[in-house]
Amino acid sequence: MASMVPRPQPASTTEMTEYVLPQHANALGNVFGGQIMAWVDLCAAITAQRHSGRIAVTAFVDDLKFQMPVKVGEVVRLRAEVAAVFRTSMEIHVVAEGEDSRSGRRWPCVDARLTFVAIDDEGRPTPVPALVLDTEEVRRSQAEGEARRAGRIERAKGSLAPQDRDTLTG
Repeated sequence: MASMVPRPQPASTTEMTEYVLPQHANALGNVFGGQIMAWVDLCAAITAQRHSGRIAVTAFVDDLKFQMPVKVGEVVRLRAEVAAVFRTSMEIHVVAEGEDSRSGRRWPCVDARLTFVAIDDEGRPTPVPALVLDTEEVRRSQAEGEARRAGRIERAKGSLAPQDRDTLTG
């Protein structure tokens, strides 16, 4: 069983680096948006699992903004951190940057927020450790995540059957 001791944000932060190869790119030589989304999801999943100590599955992609493209031969740098924690779910913030490894120049590529639900051995949502609110930035991140979650719950109330609402409110 995973420990329910509150965890600090840096304990689960994940950084990944991906090299853009021709198979990752469209006819313009830019990395496919779907490829970036897969890397974002993977980086966020590792962060959620590090925080919860459990397998965690993607429940929502609330906000994913493509900013600037990354081309074949360039690098995608991803950084994911826990933004907010609820009963069985966690909001993960992922920032991806493009990088020209020859010059060192970096630029914004994607900014995304994903919600993951921790899963127990029977495949059901399970409680996760709280986030240590040890800095003003982390306290603000938790509060903003709670506001986004409340909005998501309100928007979804009419579209889900009652038995499916637990996944949304976890």
